Amino acid sequence: MPKVLLIQSSQYLSTGNVVRQKKLYLPGLVFPLLAAMAPGNWEVEIKLEVIEEISFDTDADIIGIGAMGHAIFRAFDLAGEFRKRGKIVFMGGYMASMVPELALKFVDSIVIGDAEISFPLLLSDFEKHGRLQPVYNNPVGDLNNLPLPRYEMLAEKRIGDMLPVQAGRGCNHTCSFCSIACLYKGRHMARPVDEVIRDIEKIKSLGYHKFYMIDDNIVSNPAYLEELCRRILPMKMKWSSQCTMNLARNESLLKLVARSGCEILSLGLESISQEGLDKLNKKWLRTDDHQKLMAAFNKAGIMISAEMIIGTDGDTTESLQATWDFIRKCKIPLLRIYFLTPVPATRLYLEYKAAGRLIHENFDHYTASECVHYPEQITPENLTLMYHWLNGKIFSLGGIVCRTLLNRQILKHPVNYIFAFAVNLHYRSYVKKGETPLIV
Repeated sequence: MPKVLLIQSSQYLSTGNVVRQKKLYLPGLVFPLLAAMAPGNWEVEIKLEVIEEISFDTDADIIGIGAMGHAIFRAFDLAGEFRKRGKIVFMGGYMASMVPELALKFVDSIVIGDAEISFPLLLSDFEKHGRLQPVYNNPVGDLNNLPLPRYEMLAEKRIGDMLPVQAGRGCNHTCSFCSIACLYKGRHMARPVDEVIRDIEKIKSLGYHKFYMIDDNIVSNPAYLEELCRRILPMKMKWSSQCTMNLARNESLLKLVARSGCEILSLGLESISQEGLDKLNKKWLRTDDHQKLMAAFNKAGIMISAEMIIGTDGDTTESLQATWDFIRKCKIPLLRIYFLTPVPATRLYLEYKAAGRLIHENFDHYTASECVHYPEQITPENLTLMYHWLNGKIFSLGGIVCRTLLNRQILKHPVNYIFAFAVNLHYRSYVKKGETPLIV
């Protein structure tokens, strides 16, 4: 029986150490889904490096490695070790899909984009020929009839209290810095509601009462989201997801999302500079509405987990100082800030490269934790100072307590805000070491 080993690589800290955790609270869905697509004569093993040791002496015939963002450099090193031992290695994920010419220097084969067609072909090629094609690039037309993921392969690992379910892929927006926009080019694909509910029912049967809804922008199709929430409502499950601020503009839909069990939503606030957002092709996000829309989420009982970027062309020292005032006033319970990073192959990268605005192209430093471009109104040096200043304010003990334990929303949702306090302490441990907080 042939065997494939699927590895989700961890990533390096600035010290060169590999990130390790005792538990992974948000495990990915890709590998359980790929395992379900493998023919019955294949054995599939999954390893999540952030919580598991990787043995290079595996009996697997081929090795598949997935990596998110900067973790691709750890993935390259893992691939090298396996290839030294004569193993065939393939790689997938959005970073490998965006820079396949770079990834092919380290692996035997690349799966570009969605793998529903490519993965079975890859396994068939190995069985028939003992080798793989260098590139598998087979876009899918829809997300219908996906198999039930092999959730039990995650449930046996040291994970948190929720499992992932996918509702859709892609986004109808085309922000210039976004890898999703680069890959899906403004297209959003939704799965059939019946199949999403089937997956949630499976998770519930395994004893879980929470799930994470994977969708790059779940409010892309409001009618779809409404139908999905009405189907989730009687299941009495708690869930989290990510979407845009636009959900809060639809009061009735927002209330339904909350009633269906949604507890936390990850939102891209990005910046308080409208000029900066406009130049990133994100004009649809209006900074003047930030406070009003966040108040709507709070009123609905949904906790905000936000991400912001610094280094847009609207940023100055003064605007970044005002950013802290905004964060403090809004008491955003969960928050991470990143440097604007022109990820290779994105439109932003191409624009900055053409304009000579890249400081360098040493991609292993494109971590979103250091400045790699020249902003228009602030120097890279001052931007770096403001990044550390902001993180110091956000993750000071006083800043954490103010945003969580002293947040008046704690009176309605004490468990969630105590959880947010604990997560912030986890983030703080990274900040104190000079690292960007990692999502757990």
